[in-house]
Amino acid sequence: MIDDLWYKNAVIYSLDLETFMDGNGDGCGDFAGLNCRLDYLDSLGVDTVWLAPFQPSPNRDNGYDITDFYGVDPRHGSSGDFVEFVQRAKAAGIRVIIDLVVNHTSDRHPWFQAARRDEDSRHRDFYIWSKTRPPRADEGMVFPGVQKSVWTRDSKAHAYYHHRFYDFQPDLNMDNPEVRAEIRRIMGYWLELGVSGFRVDAVPFVIESTPHGRAKSRLRFDYLAEMRSMLDWRGGNTVLLGEANVLPRETQRYFGRHGDGIHMMFNFFVNQHAFLSLATADSRPLAKALTATAGLPDGAQWAHFLRNHDELDLGRLNERDRQKVFDRYGADPDMQLYHRGLRRRLAPMLSDRRQLELAYSLLFSLPGAQVIRYGDEIGMGEDLSQPERKAVRTPMQWNPTRNAGFSSARRLVQPVISGGPYGYERINVEAQRRDPNSLLNWMVNIIRLRKECPEIGWGKITVLPTGHQSVLGVQYEWRGNRLVMLHNFADHPLEVRLRLPGVDYLTNLLQATGDRATRGGSFRLGIEELGYRWFRVGRQAYGAGPSATAMS
Repeated sequence: MIDDLWYKNAVIYSLDLETFMDGNGDGCGDFAGLNCRLDYLDSLGVDTVWLAPFQPSPNRDNGYDITDFYGVDPRHGSSGDFVEFVQRAKAAGIRVIIDLVVNHTSDRHPWFQAARRDEDSRHRDFYIWSKTRPPRADEGMVFPGVQKSVWTRDSKAHAYYHHRFYDFQPDLNMDNPEVRAEIRRIMGYWLELGVSGFRVDAVPFVIESTPHGRAKSRLRFDYLAEMRSMLDWRGGNTVLLGEANVLPRETQRYFGRHGDGIHMMFNFFVNQHAFLSLATADSRPLAKALTATAGLPDGAQWAHFLRNHDELDLGRLNERDRQKVFDRYGADPDMQLYHRGLRRRLAPMLSDRRQLELAYSLLFSLPGAQVIRYGDEIGMGEDLSQPERKAVRTPMQWNPTRNAGFSSARRLVQPVISGGPYGYERINVEAQRRDPNSLLNWMVNIIRLRKECPEIGWGKITVLPTGHQSVLGVQYEWRGNRLVMLHNFADHPLEVRLRLPGVDYLTNLLQATGDRATRGGSFRLGIEELGYRWFRVGRQAYGAGPSATAMS
């Protein structure tokens, strides 16, 4: 059963072919380049790669505007190149999951072109139309401040079409059984080519039954169950990883009450409260978020992350708390985006090696699988001269040679970061591989440690009272094994006093020495400023035992 649920302890590496490695010298990343870097991914210790969209696309939205769900964009190679990559990755023990972008298509997709030309076309009902401009057309935009409406008039169709995202991305009509059947065919195609699952883009919009004159839309979770059923039938040991920024009380329906929902979901709620805790040196918001998202259905799992390919979305925080994060990590309005988030990379936001280590130690101690964004393992920066989210989508920095070793071309798909503290001349893989004290080598070690602690993916989490609001303490219990983990968000050292009844000693997993208990399992544990400590519990007798309590 544990082998079947490989995703419970996965370490996932998120990358975009376009900006990862150029193998043919045309300035755009491709599968040939990615194949050359599989040894790097293997040495890093990741066991799963998540690929951003690589299908044919006008590329107006980082490839999320797709014109053919069954192909590979020629810029990246061919379907044969994709299959070769999957096979090489499997040989290296790395699984591959890909984006499933089926909420919308590009407006250049043949389906939409047929739909707009002919009202009697079978593809007309693949999309959502209205003869007149619907009410509240200027509400519900995914990109407020940039996007003006969710309904746009098409001159050829003489009607308005619905789009949650940009106007060149018309929404598919999920209420049409033919559309859902097509999505199942798309999934089946890529499963046959060897993928281990799909990261489902914008899940709430995929299952949204769009209002046609109704006051509110409905979420059809039976559509999600259809996708899960197909995956279980065709894919075997494969997963659906959902992007759904929803409140904790809503997550049960996405996971499914009877194992008929998605397997994994990004924990946006914990992510946003983690940054609030980091910004305020107060662990309580994160502790509450962890408690609120605990207790998943059997077989379900969280995917935790710090940064991704989009803005750092803080929309689930109230206005006052969101402003605290803005003030600490992005006070300049140019660093902010969509009135809700920050368009910054992790390293320049935190700006300090100690803060980076604290944040990543925290990430790898969160209950679930972990997701790393390419380049964050070496502390890459952002390019705020680029529009919107492109600021965090710059080419990977491999070495200090021209174009950061990403490409030999004169013109690149996206400029590399050059000069300053985050330029490729200073921040690159080659230099950090040679430095035993580099962030990259530290990351390799923390990933190795995470893999030695399956309790984090499988166990029951308990938030421990530590006596300090700036120190987060958590405990994991699984199969008689226990872990205790501490993170100090304060900029000064503290002494944490814990009482762990029945515990004989704590083994420090980050240092060679252990911490011995006094009689009765009483511990005094020093923790430095912005410090972190991982312990394995040693007990005279394993079992359920009393709950851990703080000393007065």
